[in-house]
Amino acid sequence: MAVSAADFMPALVGKDVDDVVILGGGLAGLFCALKLAPRPVTVISNAPIGYGASSAWAQGGLAAAVSENDTAAQHAADTMAAGCGICERKIVEQMTGEAGDRVRDLLSYGVPFDKDLEGRLRLSREAAHSENRVVRVRGDMAGSAIMDALIQSVRNTPSIRVIEGYMGESLMVEGRYVTGVLARRRGGLERMAFPAKAVVLASGGIGHLYAVTTNPGEANGHGLAMAARAGAVIADAEFVQFHPTALNVGKDPAPLATEALRGEGAILVNGAGERFMDDLHPDRELAPRDVVARAIHREITSGRGAYLDCRAAIGARFEEDFPTVYAACKEAEIDPVTQSIPVAPAEHYHMGGVLTDANGRTSLDGLWAAGEVAGTGAHGANRLASNSLLEAVVFAARIAEDIQGLMPTPRATHWAELDQADGLPSQRNTAEQEAITVLRETLSRNVGVERNADGLKQALADIARAEEVCVRDSIKNMMITGRIIAASALKRTESRGGHARSDFPDMDPAWAHRTFTTLAEVDEIAASALGEAESA
Repeated sequence: MAVSAADFMPALVGKDVDDVVILGGGLAGLFCALKLAPRPVTVISNAPIGYGASSAWAQGGLAAAVSENDTAAQHAADTMAAGCGICERKIVEQMTGEAGDRVRDLLSYGVPFDKDLEGRLRLSREAAHSENRVVRVRGDMAGSAIMDALIQSVRNTPSIRVIEGYMGESLMVEGRYVTGVLARRRGGLERMAFPAKAVVLASGGIGHLYAVTTNPGEANGHGLAMAARAGAVIADAEFVQFHPTALNVGKDPAPLATEALRGEGAILVNGAGERFMDDLHPDRELAPRDVVARAIHREITSGRGAYLDCRAAIGARFEEDFPTVYAACKEAEIDPVTQSIPVAPAEHYHMGGVLTDANGRTSLDGLWAAGEVAGTGAHGANRLASNSLLEAVVFAARIAEDIQGLMPTPRATHWAELDQADGLPSQRNTAEQEAITVLRETLSRNVGVERNADGLKQALADIARAEEVCVRDSIKNMMITGRIIAASALKRTESRGGHARSDFPDMDPAWAHRTFTTLAEVDEIAASALGEAESA
């Protein structure tokens, strides 16, 4: 159940009810806060802003049709094709049409996108793009550079208050209206209420619900669960994108080998040195991510292994052109200049999320959502490479404009002092730690690159049992999001994009539409699965 103001109202943080509270210190949250300036905004972040945000780890860049040879219409067409028939066309056209303006915004905030000698943006190509349209920073450092620039701008903007070290646990609601956020001091028991006139969820994705992921630990699906518990509609939760080429070196999170490597000509081979993508797709290594991820998954499960061979295509340029990947390889005692890199699919991005409209409004009054937690319909069944950063900034800006249009700018707010959390320790008990391990292993095993009905039902039963020992709302939220994903995957009896069913391997025209669910429906599906498991 969501927490209402009547149920729990500790001492207020500010002098008055906050104007806008943004939950999340990643790209969507910070960009929205900057676009709202000079309106008073409170940003609540689990970790210090920029840390724990998947945006900061993004390597490829941001997709935008900004060259004279490209158009927003062609970018939209590529996005629609990658989305396997279920993208929201209007949303896609808005996103691609506003891409150039958002790139200019980022430049104005000081993002050092790569440029040629004449000062034009240097553009690269990634999988399923028909043109070079990905703006980058030093090859594989776009996410980090963008976040560094935004953090500096946020720190220099007096209308933005940043509260670090507090984890969102519940939305405060009155009927259908969201009235604030209830958060807990990370590593402690202290809870704080942040009443607000408007709440923006920008809490990130679900990666750390999986045992193998490229996402930071803070990407644990808590925002999606908070919205679902408050009654929000969830869209397309079954569509999970697995990046094909995470470094398979036993690290958690798994280091990412950016798709740009394949864009530069790197090839995929198995342990016998065979290039296995040749007969699977005309674009070979640059096929859509779901195709490449399944191909690598099958090579690994067959015992042949999978490797990314960059020696001929990149060779001695590796350290200079892709410093992040190079450092990860060297840390794992791999020399990518002379050796092939072992790779495996890893959870990378969630196409689904809290249902929103073109202005980021959810199905609950007073609640907006942006970034990976949002289900805009822009990605369909399979996100086009480098559209994630684009979606985050486009819809964060649209939310800011929507809020500005709905509410007059208030008088200046005088922030009250609030102690920041010292360090970020964990207070999870042993049983909860074990429950999280069960959740992550269950999702990777049964709700991963390939799924089937038996595995999905088993996942729902296993998660339900694990949830019984969970005490903290933050841990229960992880379990709830895991159940939402598994139940949604069980409902869709076909394979499409990031959702692959071995028992329904073909795409079914009858399923060429988005899916919507609520927590009440998920609970019914999960109860049925648990009943079947107990009677078996």
